[in-house]
Amino acid sequence: MSTSTVSVSWFKKLTRTIKIPPVYFFLIVVFLVSGILDQLFSDGQIFTNPSIMLNIVVRSVALGIVAIGQTLVLIGASIDLSVVFTISITAVMCSYIMQGNTANVPAAIAGVLVIGAAIGLTNGLIITKLRVNPFIATLGTSLIIKGIINATFSNYTGSVPKEFEFFGYGMVGPIPVSILILLLVVFAGWFLLARTKFGSHLYGVGGNAEVARLSGVRTDGVLIIAHVLCSLSAVLSGLFLVSLMRSGAPWVGPNGFYDLNSIATAVIGGTALSGGKGGVWGTLAGVLIFGVLSTAFNQLGVNPYLKIVFQGLIIVLAVASYTIRSKKEAA
Repeated sequence: MSTSTVSVSWFKKLTRTIKIPPVYFFLIVVFLVSGILDQLFSDGQIFTNPSIMLNIVVRSVALGIVAIGQTLVLIGASIDLSVVFTISITAVMCSYIMQGNTANVPAAIAGVLVIGAAIGLTNGLIITKLRVNPFIATLGTSLIIKGIINATFSNYTGSVPKEFEFFGYGMVGPIPVSILILLLVVFAGWFLLARTKFGSHLYGVGGNAEVARLSGVRTDGVLIIAHVLCSLSAVLSGLFLVSLMRSGAPWVGPNGFYDLNSIATAVIGGTALSGGKGGVWGTLAGVLIFGVLSTAFNQLGVNPYLKIVFQGLIIVLAVASYTIRSKKEAA
């Protein structure tokens, strides 16, 4: 019997014994392995220091928020690569409009929300009305936004007032405000998918758009709304990042790889790239896996490029586990 056959057989037995979704299993394994390695080769604070535990979640907030939006479009059998530069344009425009003046905060937030909604609407219309492949459509939109940003801004621009930094640094008791906002976004995403007509229609569109259309679902409208919500989630991530940085810069989005990472964490969480399947709680677990890996590598002083290798391995293992379970259920 080959090694690969033994490995698959072992994994099947393990997933049959442990009645939890694979993403939660991987999160537990990654956390335990990271903690043990930290105990052996570093200061052992991952398990013992509450501030590090909070820091893992805080570092995951920006990715977590945009990944929830990405989950929505993936469930609808679409994709959004423009989120990375939606985050960047939010950061630079927000700080540019605010100019460190508290009185400008409402105008800045309203302005970037309008920009985000316009980007999402554009993506949705191109995909549904012009019938352009979502990957190509949102890649094109992303390049347009990138060109506009690079032609207008070359470095840090403007600043945010001290009061606005509460988003990134504020606390409600022992809990950071940013974590509460992330949980609020996750809960809103869950409620939208599980308790509203829009959610059931979105799953229907992702599962089979033609059947959904024949059933009376306005498939184009559902997908357009999903893209608008995804872009607005990117705007919220941009607002959080600029509150941390205190000033916006064109590279905020690309440096975080928020396009590919948001897709990866959603897929790890069980959202199918083919659409019609997935959920926000699994996406949150996928985001936390990336957060634990990042913190563990920082604690251990390991080459950061190895983090990318392990992220890739986890993505492959997670998707493989869902494939194995899907085949088992089909059988």
